[in-house]
Amino acid sequence: EVQLVESGGGLVQPGGSLRLSCAASGFTFSNYYMNWVRQAPGKGLEWVSGINGAGDTPFYADSVKGRFTISRDNANTVHLQMNSLKPEDTALYYCMIHPTIWGQGAQVTVSA
Repeated sequence: EVQLVESGGGLVQPGGSLRLSCAASGFTFSNYYMNWVRQAPGKGLEWVSGINGAGDTPFYADSVKGRFTISRDNANTVHLQMNSLKPEDTALYYCMIHPTIWGQGAQVTVSA
């Protein structure tokens, strides 16, 4: 069964950091471009970051450039290191293989 499972979400104060992870199974992970997509309360889906199969070509939305870093392991895991978090980063974060394979989401709440 193809499956993506996110972990690492939580509550953090503004300026803090979190590291999300996405564990993949049931497919050849390294063959796919992996994405992080988020949905804030009352808003639509926003693409955040993506990385190629080799793990050497990351891309970022303008809203997170300089603060977030995407990476992937030799194991079937992709990460999103989130630094200097802002309240507007509060969202449910999904890892995704475009367009049909999605994780269950990890909640990130940035609040004082």
